[in-house]
Amino acid sequence: MTESIVRLRPEILALPAYKQGSSIEGGFKLSSNENPFEPLPGVLEAVAAASETLHRYPNAAAPELTARLAELHGVATDQVILGAGSVSVLVQLVQAAAGAGDEVLYSWRSFEAYPWMPTLTGATSVKVANDEHHRHDLAAMAAAITDRTRVAIVCSPNNPTSTVVTEAEFASFMASVPADLLVILDEAYAEFVTDPDAVVGPPLLATYPNLVVLRTFSKAYGLAGLRIGYGLGPAAILNAARTTAIPLGITDQSQAAALASLDHQPELLARVAHLAKRRDEVWEALVAQGWNVPKPQGNFVWLPTGEATAAAAALYAANGMVVRPFHPEGLRISIAEEESVEKLLEVSAELVATLQKSPRISNMPAPQPIS
Repeated sequence: MTESIVRLRPEILALPAYKQGSSIEGGFKLSSNENPFEPLPGVLEAVAAASETLHRYPNAAAPELTARLAELHGVATDQVILGAGSVSVLVQLVQAAAGAGDEVLYSWRSFEAYPWMPTLTGATSVKVANDEHHRHDLAAMAAAITDRTRVAIVCSPNNPTSTVVTEAEFASFMASVPADLLVILDEAYAEFVTDPDAVVGPPLLATYPNLVVLRTFSKAYGLAGLRIGYGLGPAAILNAARTTAIPLGITDQSQAAALASLDHQPELLARVAHLAKRRDEVWEALVAQGWNVPKPQGNFVWLPTGEATAAAAALYAANGMVVRPFHPEGLRISIAEEESVEKLLEVSAELVATLQKSPRISNMPAPQPIS
């Protein structure tokens, strides 16, 4: 790797870039939490129609989509902010709230993009370990808040562990944090949640003036390739975040696709329910095999493979499946096409048996395809 003669920020140079989930030729991509279903009816037609004016700049204010989302969630239009995926809105919020000397607090392990966001602004990351059940330890997070903490991020369902924060836990957390602390509830996978006790963000906005809720069209709506997400929260906070946005970052195609998807909510909810059912069936099978797997609420499951994570990921790859390894904690496996389930469970059974015999990575045999 060549070194630049230009003086660059050392903390940026030391920061690993976000790594996208990889694919495998002729196999199953279980590494990116993508929706395996094709776009909803009318979406491709709407995108094609919007593409007829590619020579023009988009209307990045997105008034029609903003109004639709405001109506859907019962908020004013100035309480909606759009971005190139919810992660883009998150970056804007962190930039608006935290600078040099400040702290950004979040549970870990959680979404792998969280660590580099504070670094971009000169702020410091404060990671609070998940509990033994792979869930947020909100009491520990509250205890870690200092007078320098400017942002606290709560991810529910948590990526990559697929666990949720309950409504009661979140209420207790909000009661214990300073009123001037920006709390971001990242609900990228909210549509897949079936736990009735799980927190639901939008109805809480009327209660907490320091709360912003993030949602996305990438997952349940199947628009990952168009990058469109949004935030809901107090207008004053969102207006500050808007000033940090890259100009004209919301394309007409993504807006049109989002609107077309909202027009087909029944089809969307049917697909989400189908994936949630498949997820639960996979989880039940994994538990029956002997895995200690947290009850999943996203469109993915978490396997705590520990030091054997790299070897475990290699075993899946040898059998035509790319999963997402997080060293040295575990694997995140997306719920994908129905055809992937049988092979996934077959490899998982072989893997858990191997781990139970020799849990350390150095003792695991070289990965071989399972016939």
